[in-house]
Amino acid sequence: MNVSTTGIDFIDDAEGRAAFEYPDVEGNPTIGIGHLLTRSELTSGKICLDEQYIKYRNGLTDEQMDNLLLQDLDSVEAVINRLVKVPLAQYQFDALASFTFNVGNGAFAGSTLLRKLRMGLYQEVPTQLRRWNKAREKGKLVVNRGLVNRREADIKLWNNQWRVKYV
Repeated sequence: MNVSTTGIDFIDDAEGRAAFEYPDVEGNPTIGIGHLLTRSELTSGKICLDEQYIKYRNGLTDEQMDNLLLQDLDSVEAVINRLVKVPLAQYQFDALASFTFNVGNGAFAGSTLLRKLRMGLYQEVPTQLRRWNKAREKGKLVVNRGLVNRREADIKLWNNQWRVKYV
């Protein structure tokens, strides 16, 4: 499966857009639609986008941000398709993609959420999503209001109840 246009819009709304580098909730350098800058990108000042290196320090265009998100979603889709062995509705796949994009492929791969889903316990997914509501602040993991809101939106998408833009 692939993330639908609804899922892409959802992630775009949830992440927000930034043409210039900014610190994410944990202070990690980020740009575009939630693209975590790698060490080599930070060192070079360039992002590989559609097999071309572009300088990002002067800002990204909306088209570049859209393409970077699609490029970033390739690995998210691949990990979900590889690890989830139960049938998913499109809105469920989109919710998992939003979650995985936000927490990272490795975190998703090692999560209790995935383990329960692979056992067919679909009803456990909202509870498991709610557990991922903390961010590191001053060296400590604390509940983050933005992540609480994000998880509730992810749950609405998982339940096919998401109709309005994420706030």
